[in-house]
Amino acid sequence: MTRLRPRFFALCLFTTFGTLSVQAAPKITPIPIGTQAPEFELPGVDGKNHSLADYASAEVLAILFTCNHCPSAQAVEKRVIDLVEAYREKSFQLVAISPNSPAAIRINELGYSVYGDTLEDMKHHAKQRHFNFPYLYDGDDQKITPAYGALATPHIFIFDKDRNLQYAGRVDDSRYADESLIKSHDAKKAIDALLAGNPVPVATTRPHGCTTKWAYKSDLVEKFNREFEAKTVSVETIGPEGVSKLAENKTDKLRLINLWSTMCGPCVAEMPELVEIGRQFETRGFDMITITLDDEGRLPKVQKMLQRFHAAMPRLTEASVEEEGRSTNNYLFTGSTDELAESLDEQWPGPLPYTVLIAPGGEIIFRHEGEIDSAGLKTRIVDHLGRFYEPK
Repeated sequence: MTRLRPRFFALCLFTTFGTLSVQAAPKITPIPIGTQAPEFELPGVDGKNHSLADYASAEVLAILFTCNHCPSAQAVEKRVIDLVEAYREKSFQLVAISPNSPAAIRINELGYSVYGDTLEDMKHHAKQRHFNFPYLYDGDDQKITPAYGALATPHIFIFDKDRNLQYAGRVDDSRYADESLIKSHDAKKAIDALLAGNPVPVATTRPHGCTTKWAYKSDLVEKFNREFEAKTVSVETIGPEGVSKLAENKTDKLRLINLWSTMCGPCVAEMPELVEIGRQFETRGFDMITITLDDEGRLPKVQKMLQRFHAAMPRLTEASVEEEGRSTNNYLFTGSTDELAESLDEQWPGPLPYTVLIAPGGEIIFRHEGEIDSAGLKTRIVDHLGRFYEPK
């Protein structure tokens, strides 16, 4: 079933870096200080194509390579938004470019984000995060990213009015979202110096963040997906006592429990999205558990359908489940509807599908009756787990 494969894994097998095949690793070096800004023509989240010439009137131009999924990139988003707002009355322009090939990103690398790195996902992310700057996409051809030598997200390049590079590196010296931890506002210092007609005090710094995801690694992602889809799916029966233990959630994991049936159309329709969510957040301490209300005699049919959905446990989930003394995350309930409500969530009115998010300690922080909105559910998950690294 084609819907089972996440949309952001579409292969770009003929992508090239100039004359470089996607099968070879690109040699990337940041352009030196004084280099003219490389030309670009890229699509943006506003549905238009953008070029370097579009920003010719700005005395200072910043090109920021960033993306949706990287926690370090998300940590600086508010600071970048504030920076753009602070210089709104100045002759300054910031343009963001997403450098990543969506085909080269494993789904479990998206555990800090709601969206992947496709152009369509960028539109949703920019809207959700209230971006106030152009956000362009270089993920299909990846010709512009190596021309600048962007090594990570975020990586910023700041040019003077003649479009000669005067600063390249980090936005500031903090990897975290907490602005009180910043000791050096490197990009801001460079912008201030250029607007004042002065030399940039420190011209280069080391960017910190996620490495650029190059298309030549797409075959590794395909291998990762094939190995997951080859896993055997298990289903076990469970009674009210077992469900109560799951609902108590005496673990450090965020737990999603979905009630469904093979005879429920919306249940079947949403299952691929739930499987995708289980894979996406496996590195964050997350459980995706299915409980079917099919009759016990239909267990083989349940197992067969879940196998078609590739509803196996991801590797890290499998390890954490084993630590709990369990052997599966797919169950068939053997009690009554009332018993299930009493053992899981007394607010469940009875219809399927029904989904709850349970925090460590057993508090239900989200409940939804009917087919899920995938982006909405992922947003609740990310809001709970966090979008970026936190200092210890």
